[in-house]
Amino acid sequence: MIDLSNQVAVVTGGSRGIGAATAILLARAGANVVITYHKNVERAVDVADGIASQGRECIALKGKLENMSECQEIIRAVIREFKRIDILVNSAGIWEFGEIGKMTQKDWNRTIAINLTSTFNMCNLVVPFMKKQQYGRIINISSTAGQRGEAFHSHYAAAKGGVIAFTKSLAAELISSGIWVNCVAPGWVFTDMTSNELGKSKSRLEILKTIPRGKIGTPEEVAGPILFLSSRLADNVVGEVLNVNGGSVLCG
Repeated sequence: MIDLSNQVAVVTGGSRGIGAATAILLARAGANVVITYHKNVERAVDVADGIASQGRECIALKGKLENMSECQEIIRAVIREFKRIDILVNSAGIWEFGEIGKMTQKDWNRTIAINLTSTFNMCNLVVPFMKKQQYGRIINISSTAGQRGEAFHSHYAAAKGGVIAFTKSLAAELISSGIWVNCVAPGWVFTDMTSNELGKSKSRLEILKTIPRGKIGTPEEVAGPILFLSSRLADNVVGEVLNVNGGSVLCG
């Protein structure tokens, strides 16, 4: 029912976790996909090869998205290759420990830059192309931490809360140009980013108690809602924060 044939999707952080699952699912729906990655070229190539095996085109581009100049190079490469960008999924991010009173300014700046500034950079560069097309879908990835806060991760929560406010602002600003902007807010998900915490039996059991579904999510379970927001099925969804958390945060 969802057909993204002839569309081009850019997925940041597409070499692992939610980004990789999203890139693969968008390709299954017919889109050609560009994924960005920071370090792990082998995993990025694996994702790209997997998408190519489905008969879709995929290129993997390396870059630090907190740097505008590197984002510019990525977008130039996408336009050279595909001539258009229909879907942008801002999935790149980090989750690091940060105790207030002990957190350094470097720790704060790094998390804000990678989790929030990178989202601004990519949107700022992609929107002009979407305006020319009079069509686009932007899906930003936030977190339950951005909705309720998170002890010992205040920098992460601040960045993800910023993503939510940024999403709502762009949604109102851009819908008249044919650009839909929405947000997905996952709860706990099994990814590389959470593997240390979820790998501890005691910690995992305590986390499970906070999730009414009684299950920690998978990247594929977040990719599905992203696919929905990328499609025409979501035509009347504007500026929404779609909660994908097994019931752990009941808001919206």
